[in-house]
Order: sequence, then structure tokens, then C-alpha cells
Amino acid sequence: MKHSLLYFYRCCIVVACCLTFSDYAQAQTDADALMIPKNYVCAAGVYTHSQWDHYWEGTFKRDAPNLGTVSSNSYMLGFVYGLTNKINVSIALPYVTTNASAGTLRGERNLQDVSAYVKWLAVKQEIGKGLLSFHAILSGSIPATNYEADFLPLSIGLHSKNIALRGLLNYQVNQFFVAGAAQYIRRGNINIDRNSYYTTEMHYTNEVKMPDVSNFLVSAGFRSLQFNAEAVLTKVTTLGGFDIRKNDMPFPSNKMNSTLAGVILKYSFQKIAGLELTAGGNYVLKGRNVGQARTIYGGVYYVFNTRKAK
Repeated sequence: MKHSLLYFYRCCIVVACCLTFSDYAQAQTDADALMIPKNYVCAAGVYTHSQWDHYWEGTFKRDAPNLGTVSSNSYMLGFVYGLTNKINVSIALPYVTTNASAGTLRGERNLQDVSAYVKWLAVKQEIGKGLLSFHAILSGSIPATNYEADFLPLSIGLHSKNIALRGLLNYQVNQFFVAGAAQYIRRGNINIDRNSYYTTEMHYTNEVKMPDVSNFLVSAGFRSLQFNAEAVLTKVTTLGGFDIRKNDMPFPSNKMNSTLAGVILKYSFQKIAGLELTAGGNYVLKGRNVGQARTIYGGVYYVFNTRKAK
């Protein structure tokens, strides 16, 4: 029984992705094939730091001497609850700060977006020497505060209401696994603090139509009761938008594409059941209208049963 419970403690792998030009890191727990059982809770605290000093203006890579190094810090608290053995629900909220090392622009700091998801283990089947699983994940987010989205690259977010659907396929043989996932994100329009703006044409309104986003990831790694190691490759594509104009500031509805490579490490304490430490990072290999960010993160997780164990 103890051996089985220790496996359930492997619940919350963080995948940090730079989804906007401001390179805020959004900690996610909906990108892994692990579940926690009914009536268990995983409480998580995660710190993320991201920075860049070069970015892509369209497809042209350049520096930003008037900004220097643009950085962001995120402090996230989240919870995952086992509604059933096959359905997990989660909620998370980050506090984000941004900064530029040069120039006169001052960064933002505020609560960002409340995010939640429902993850369903739809298929779990032994195939060959391994175990195949398929998860369907429905997620969404809404702004927690009235932060300014039209302040890129120092905005803490894009202030849109989002809903997303992800499919995740995982195949594990003994302690080694490979996984792949695809996600579609539907983004709502936003309002900015000006009554006209120019994209590829003039718009006499404060409403900005936000393009939707897709992302794909592949991962492979090692899972044991005490240690996890995983390599992840993620491709984020904006389904619409336009390029930053020469020597202009970025805009919320820009096309923001990126390809990221990252690693995730996790250690579970055997003498303190339920306590886990995680660390990792990622790097933007290629992008369009995004910064070439380097991101690192670390977190503490604690898993516990909300009901008295039988």
C-alpha cells in the first residue's frame, strides 16, 4: 500500500512556456500524464524567472538597447484535487513582476490570471510491454486584476479570457516514457486604454481582436518513485496576428510564435511522505515577435489525503 501511495505523489510536473512577448512564465500542471487519486490534494508553490536581451522583430533577430535585459518573476500558488481516480481539477493564481534594466519604462507588478482545468483519464490500456494512456484536458483563464495589456514587452499578460482543449497521449514501459500533446486555445477580445490603434490598418475602437493559439509538445523521460527527469520540446503558434513594425513596440494581437526546449526534474522525499521538490528550465530556440528567453523555475509540492485513510 505504501508503494502505491508513493506513486500517487508524483502529481504536478511544471512546464513553463513563454506564451507572450513579455515572456511571463505560466506554470502548468495540465501537460503531464499523471493523476492523483480521489480525495487527495496537491498544493504547489512555484517560482519562475525569465529574461531576454534579444528578440525577433517579425523574423529579424535584434537587440533592444533602450530596454537592456527584460525580465519577469512569477510567484504561483495552485491546488490539484482528485475528484475521482480518473478526474482531477485544478486552480492556480500567479503574482507577476516585470522589469527592464535600461531605459525609462517601469515594469508592472500585479496578480495575473486565475487559471483552472479539468483533466480526465479517458483511456488506460496495456499494449505490448507498456501502458498507453490518453487524457483530455479542458482549461480556462480569466484576468484576476485590471492590469494593462497594452504595455508590451513589460505587461504581465494579455488580459484575455481563454478557454482551451488539450489531448495528451502517453506510453510508458517500465520507468521510461514518451508523450505527445496538442492544444487549441480560444482567446477572447480585449479592451485597451486608447480609442484607436494601427495594426495593418487603422482601427477606430478600443477593442482588440485576439488571434487564437495552438501548441504542440513532445516529451520523453524517466519516472521512478523518487526521481523524475523529462525533456520537453514545445511549439507555440499564433493563428493570425501580424508582425511588429520596424522599431515599433509590440502589440497584444501580434503573431507570437516560439519553439522551446526544456527539462524538468523532480525529487520525492521518502521520509516525508507527500513532499516533493521540482526544478527545470527552458530556452526559446526560434521565435517570431517574441524574446529569446531563458527561463528557470523551482517549486515545492505537498500531497495529502483530505479524508482519513482506511
